[in-house]
Amino acid sequence: MQTFGNSHKHGAIGFAAVIIWLTLFPGVALATKVQDHIRDRVELIRKGFKVTASGSRLASRIVLPALYEKQNFRPLWKNPYSVDQLFSVLESIDREGLNPADYHLPKLKKLRQRLQANSDAQTQGDYDLLLTDALLRLGYHLQFGKVDPAALDSSWNIDRKLDRADYILKQEKAIRRGAVKELIVDMTPLLSISGPLNRAFQIYRAIQARGGWPVIPNGPTLRLGVTDKRVIRLRERLGSTGDILAGNLYSELYDHGVKTAVSHFQRRHGLPPDGVVGGATLKALNVPVKARVNQIRANLERARWVLPVLPDEFVLVDITGFSLTYIKHGKIAWETKVQVGKAYRETPVFRAEIKYLMFNPTWTVPPTILKEDVLPAIKRDPRYLQRRNLKVIDHKGNHVDASGIDWSKYSERNFPYSIRQEAGPGNALGRIKFVLPNKHSIYLHDTPSKALFGKKKRASSSGCVRVQYPYRLAELLLDDPQNWSVAKIKKGVNAGKTRRVKLSKPVTVVFMYWTVRMDSDGGVLFRNDIYGRDRAIVEALKKPFKFRRRPILNAPAPSEIRH
Repeated sequence: MQTFGNSHKHGAIGFAAVIIWLTLFPGVALATKVQDHIRDRVELIRKGFKVTASGSRLASRIVLPALYEKQNFRPLWKNPYSVDQLFSVLESIDREGLNPADYHLPKLKKLRQRLQANSDAQTQGDYDLLLTDALLRLGYHLQFGKVDPAALDSSWNIDRKLDRADYILKQEKAIRRGAVKELIVDMTPLLSISGPLNRAFQIYRAIQARGGWPVIPNGPTLRLGVTDKRVIRLRERLGSTGDILAGNLYSELYDHGVKTAVSHFQRRHGLPPDGVVGGATLKALNVPVKARVNQIRANLERARWVLPVLPDEFVLVDITGFSLTYIKHGKIAWETKVQVGKAYRETPVFRAEIKYLMFNPTWTVPPTILKEDVLPAIKRDPRYLQRRNLKVIDHKGNHVDASGIDWSKYSERNFPYSIRQEAGPGNALGRIKFVLPNKHSIYLHDTPSKALFGKKKRASSSGCVRVQYPYRLAELLLDDPQNWSVAKIKKGVNAGKTRRVKLSKPVTVVFMYWTVRMDSDGGVLFRNDIYGRDRAIVEALKKPFKFRRRPILNAPAPSEIRH
């Protein structure tokens, strides 16, 4: 009983001491409660539970717990400058085509107001946790995009991961030192490239806020010298996007100023710049401003996908722009026209490496073309193979007499041979082929169909990319003017032999799908969404926040597949 009595006495003294401590040091006691609340939340996350803070879900399941564990679960956001900087960025993040609600902004505003009147532990802890989660969510979007491109396109292979330890350290230092804004700028992909596109986004959003531009009614073709009431609307429409800068806005005369402005508009929209408002130009003029805003938003998202992973030297194939650009030391070294896949044989978006060239290549008919084109054509026309210089080859590489084959027995599923086109000027690959091993069997190559380069819309191939000036591209890639000038490359090709020429080092090639880009003068260039890919991005941008399933950080634990 004595022991019990002493224990009780000491417990009473201890309890009294706690009461005195709480009375004299209420701030310390509150800090301890905040710390305990944060620890509880983090431990639940570590156990795999879906955890909320003041009703908003904490999405980060790796970096957020790691940050608080480093701090022994104390609040991270003690520096008021860091808080102010994060709020400032979140309040203007819609300028990047992103949704502030994805980063808890409405809830954070409410919590900040509540804390000014009542500093209870749960509110403080939730506020700190949500600030951290907001920064991590934003960093993820800025560096990887909100939409997972692999979820939209199974061929996507342009990817990267962040160093886990370095990433956690950067977040912690920025929050502690009041350098959150610097951190966010550092996470924004290549501002020098995406910046002009972002400014275009602001311009078109401002036009949308003012009510958009006028619709020009259908009617006869508008051209130089015509007088038509619709010209007044045309002038207003061209003025809204800066295509016309001067002139009498109320004149019905289609004068030289209007013609010049229409030509400028046409060049920006991938149309023949003839200065005449026909059907195609009228359709482009009447695209609603909301659609153009969404088009730019989709391309800002594409920029976040790919800009951080571009090397210093690479070949960019712009599918919708029907162009190939050779980038060296981060600058445009050369450009040329290309032909890309038809709408039903799309050129995929992916990344590969050009490793060697083939002079006078042969062409083996790929499975899709065999199924959809060649086998049906042979069954219709027995002379098809002869006219196209196509040979039937068995699995040993031997020629097979096509006249002895009963073609009616075969489809692409049971066809036991391959069909090959021999080298020569009429070969589908032309005289030179750029080999970049990939699962799609896509290459860059020459073409006998050179007249198609004269068209504005050049979606005319079966998926591979036809290059207008392949000899010049070969010279740039071989990077040996002494031995491989254009003249010497042509001489090698004209020898007529099939020859493989290895590059001294592989050169990256990136196939991208830009429906908006900027010209050298800062003008906005719109391109047709030839494969209809923008809509899926715009719709996905509207969905609630979630991390992708593929790892973002390197060397994660087996269960750590999210941020």
